Amino acid sequence: MTELPFRLRLIRRDGASRRAALLAPLAALLAAGLVNFLLYIAMGKDPAAVFYAMLVEPFVSWSSFSEVLLKLTPLLLIAEGLAVGFRAKVINIGAEGQFILGAIFAASIPVWFPEATGGWIWALMLLLGGIGGALWATVPAFWRVRLNASEILVTLMMSLIAAQLLNYLLVGPWKDPMGFNFPQSVMFQNDAILPTLIPGTRVNVALILAFVWAGLIYLYMQKSFQGYQLLVGGLAPHATAYAGFSEGRAVWLSLLIGGFAAGLAGAAEVAGPLGQLQRSVSSGYGYTAIIVAYLGGLHPIGIIFSSLLIAALNIGGDNAMVSADLPKAAVEVFQGSLLVFYLAAITLVRFRIQWRPPQEVRA
Repeated sequence: MTELPFRLRLIRRDGASRRAALLAPLAALLAAGLVNFLLYIAMGKDPAAVFYAMLVEPFVSWSSFSEVLLKLTPLLLIAEGLAVGFRAKVINIGAEGQFILGAIFAASIPVWFPEATGGWIWALMLLLGGIGGALWATVPAFWRVRLNASEILVTLMMSLIAAQLLNYLLVGPWKDPMGFNFPQSVMFQNDAILPTLIPGTRVNVALILAFVWAGLIYLYMQKSFQGYQLLVGGLAPHATAYAGFSEGRAVWLSLLIGGFAAGLAGAAEVAGPLGQLQRSVSSGYGYTAIIVAYLGGLHPIGIIFSSLLIAALNIGGDNAMVSADLPKAAVEVFQGSLLVFYLAAITLVRFRIQWRPPQEVRA
């Protein structure tokens, strides 16, 4: 039972309604829409134009929807990996740094071997990217298991280190000598670029990889005994310890899976739409994926839909900044309020509010 100040307290329900849990994201979207509707009026913007640009324009043409699919790919990869740890109560908020390390590891092949040819190059880049992200996650895993350090703080600090490492490489040893002094690597050769999945768009085979990854996470978390151990370990750590399940193993698995997924996404980004290593590879996917994971209820299937929603909002937000003159901060407020209302809605699904008697409050 969770206590609240004053006259309220939250009491966990005996059984949460599945229908209410499914309706929680829709309720959150409606509530966020209402609040932001009022915000746009207060800002002097046309709410109809803003909502059309944000929620409709990404789907009205194939070219715009293809960009949604392009954004969906890294969000889906990272969020599925993070959800494994979140369900085990291992809070990895350093996916951004693991994403950067994946991009660096993947870029090492075309940077060091610019003349190499063959389809094996992009495949090896993806593999190295996943390994790079996983290796970056070993540091917070070791500190958590051996030194009992908070993985929240360590993963966050590791992201800052990763960003500085990226800057060092791009202004130092990996800087393109023919790049007009811009901090970027050389352009990758054709065989280091992911094959295009849909002709005429930038969507590449990483989209298929993302859905395959979502399917693997679903099987792991919903159908395997090890996934069940992680889930129960998050809900009742003392019970799992009594049953002989290793908390340290759960921490290692959670962080390595999340790191591998983020690194894989970073590799797909540099080998896909970017085609080189740039500072802009660190575009906030690792942090946005946290919203995606929770908005999807930490369920592999739900995360697919939340990835689509947030990807559409990202593309729609860019449209709204151009067509409706909406500031970038207002777009971020919409995403943030969506998460806040979802957490409030899912809390009401799992708990009921009870008024405390006045004498109990005074006591």
